[in-house]
Amino acid sequence: MTTDVIVVGAGPVGLMLGAELRLAGASSLLLDRLAVPSSRRKARGVGPPAAEALRRRGLGERIAAHHSRGSADKARDHGSERGHFAWIHKVDLALQEEPDRQGVLIWQPDLEAVLGEYAAGLGVPVHRAHTVTAIVQDDHGVTVTARTPEGERRFSAAYLVGCDGGRSTVRKLAGFNFPGTGPIMTARQAEAEIADPGVLPPSGRTPTGTLFHSPGRVGTFEFDAADVPADREAPVTREELQASLRRVSGTEVTVTSIGPSLRFTDHARQAATYRQGRVLLAGDAAHVHSPNGGQGLNLGLLDAVNLGWKLAAEVRGEAPEGLLDSYTRERHPAGAAVLHNTRAQSALLRPGAHTDALRDIVSDLMDIPEVNRHFGRMLTGLGTRYALPYATKDPHPLLGQHCPDLKLTANSADGGGGSRTELLSRIATDGGTLLLAPGDGPVLAAAAEWRERLTVVETTGIDRDDLSAALIRPDGVVAWAASPEQAPDTAALTTALRTWLGASSG
Repeated sequence: MTTDVIVVGAGPVGLMLGAELRLAGASSLLLDRLAVPSSRRKARGVGPPAAEALRRRGLGERIAAHHSRGSADKARDHGSERGHFAWIHKVDLALQEEPDRQGVLIWQPDLEAVLGEYAAGLGVPVHRAHTVTAIVQDDHGVTVTARTPEGERRFSAAYLVGCDGGRSTVRKLAGFNFPGTGPIMTARQAEAEIADPGVLPPSGRTPTGTLFHSPGRVGTFEFDAADVPADREAPVTREELQASLRRVSGTEVTVTSIGPSLRFTDHARQAATYRQGRVLLAGDAAHVHSPNGGQGLNLGLLDAVNLGWKLAAEVRGEAPEGLLDSYTRERHPAGAAVLHNTRAQSALLRPGAHTDALRDIVSDLMDIPEVNRHFGRMLTGLGTRYALPYATKDPHPLLGQHCPDLKLTANSADGGGGSRTELLSRIATDGGTLLLAPGDGPVLAAAAEWRERLTVVETTGIDRDDLSAALIRPDGVVAWAASPEQAPDTAALTTALRTWLGASSG
């Protein structure tokens, strides 16, 4: 084998997956068709669960350094700092159940640079200008053929993961079914100069589409395939952008120059399964949808952290039965939920009096605090809850959810009898499974036979009134939890340990 896992695509999702595999003890290499990383600003940030995942890997300060600029850019482009649903800017952070759980506004090229440096530091090799042309898999592994500047090369691995975007070559070559709905909307955005910006109406919906503009940047949303070239990958020309601006704004605006640009649609498709044999999909290769609500990077990075440790355990021969299949079982519903809400957003952006009426009603509903929280949970991903196979009908509130960045009071590591206060993210950088529990009691006793496979934090306090102990998977998901009011269910804990770590060493 060349490596344990070949990852095709060195964007944020591929880089994150390569790093997660390395942390979990599997070798990986990345192949990317681009000679240099893309500078296209496809996405502008990540939601709270993905931001927390990055913080757990020690990247918090590096991504936070970009947030102020990203926040200013969003306020400039959207005219509001609030989150939006179909450009109804009413999702209010102050109204959310957990307002301290926040995402990070960072442009995709900047995030890719941070993750590229991180992956390189872990020793993950990236082979650029490598275009995959063939895939062959059998019971023992996968062979990938790639076209490179030096000629054809072949790579072999136990598994292959396609993180190569919405037009995924891996998905097509491996024969994944990719059902969904075609586009009703075409969006264009570009860094551009306008001779007469004063003629444009304010950013927002117009009788013929949706418009946003700010100094040096413009964008349009049009419906029913207006003036789309046959080659959707072709660059947006000055003439195409100007024509779209004129249709949407109802003015004779003149575009004098155009810089980096994007054209995309709202087609919504999802692979029927994220795994076929030894080939898997993550990120846009597994699901495509409108970028409205800014959910794509969040969704893809959470795919990567969910898959990385599971696939590494499979490669090491230590995965309990069904572990790798739980990737599709958990992440497919999360992807389907995003496709569902982005389709709704496209419907609410259509021009016309009927849509205007519906938008007015949705806007009024969003003034109700609980409805506002519902939209917040949906758009941030904080409402995602995995259906764990052993969950009872009345589970702990955190079970199956991504754990917040808890503040822990723990026994000092020097054994001197003191205590220290630590954030969960500070003790999770090695990517292991965490057990938070009091230092003397039934929880540690129940987990004793798995102790060598756990990072144990002997806590004397957790900053949640409803939490006294927890088992937290490498992807930050709470796999078991106990409340102070009740004796811990140690039988459920051992079931959770067997489910995610396999048989005990005893």
